[in-house]
Amino acid sequence: MVRLRARCLMVGDPAVGKSALSQMFHSDGTLFQKNYSMTTGVELLIKSVNIPESGDSVWGEPSLLCLVFDLTSELSFSNCARWMERLRAHCRGRHVPGVLVGNKSDLSARREVQAAVAQEWAENQGLEYYETSAKEMEKCDAPLLSLARAFHSLYQDRREAIQNLSPG
Repeated sequence: MVRLRARCLMVGDPAVGKSALSQMFHSDGTLFQKNYSMTTGVELLIKSVNIPESGDSVWGEPSLLCLVFDLTSELSFSNCARWMERLRAHCRGRHVPGVLVGNKSDLSARREVQAAVAQEWAENQGLEYYETSAKEMEKCDAPLLSLARAFHSLYQDRREAIQNLSPG
C-alpha cells in the first residue's frame, strides 16, 4: 500500500462555504458548525483519503485545487476567474489538478448560477465540476475524492515513467 501526500488549496470568495465544506469532509459528515467566523488565513486540516480501487491513499505542496463558489451568488462565480489567474501565477505553468465546486445546493430557490454555465466554465479551465451542500452533507466527498484520484493517477504515471527509464 502506498501513502501519498498532497496539499489541496481550497479557495474562493468569503462566505461561499470553504470552511464548512472542508470541516464536513474532514469529520466524515459529523461536524457542521452553524456559526463560522470568516477565515482570513489558512485552515489546515489533514485527512487520509483511501483510493478504493487501489488500496493506496492520498493525504495532505499545493498539488490540488478546490475552487469553491456559492450557487446563490453570481459574483462569487464570476470571481472564480480571478482565483484561477492567481493560482496560475503562483504555480508558474505547473499542472495542478482541480475541481470547481458550487456549494449551497440546498438553497435552490435562491440559485443564481446555472449548472450548465458552471459546467462549461469548469471544462474550459480543465476542472471537473461538482455541486454540494455542506449544510446537508450532500456530495461533499465527491470533489475531494476526485482530487485524490487525480493525484494518485499522476503518481502512477510518474512511477511508470521512472520505471520505463531504468535499463532492461
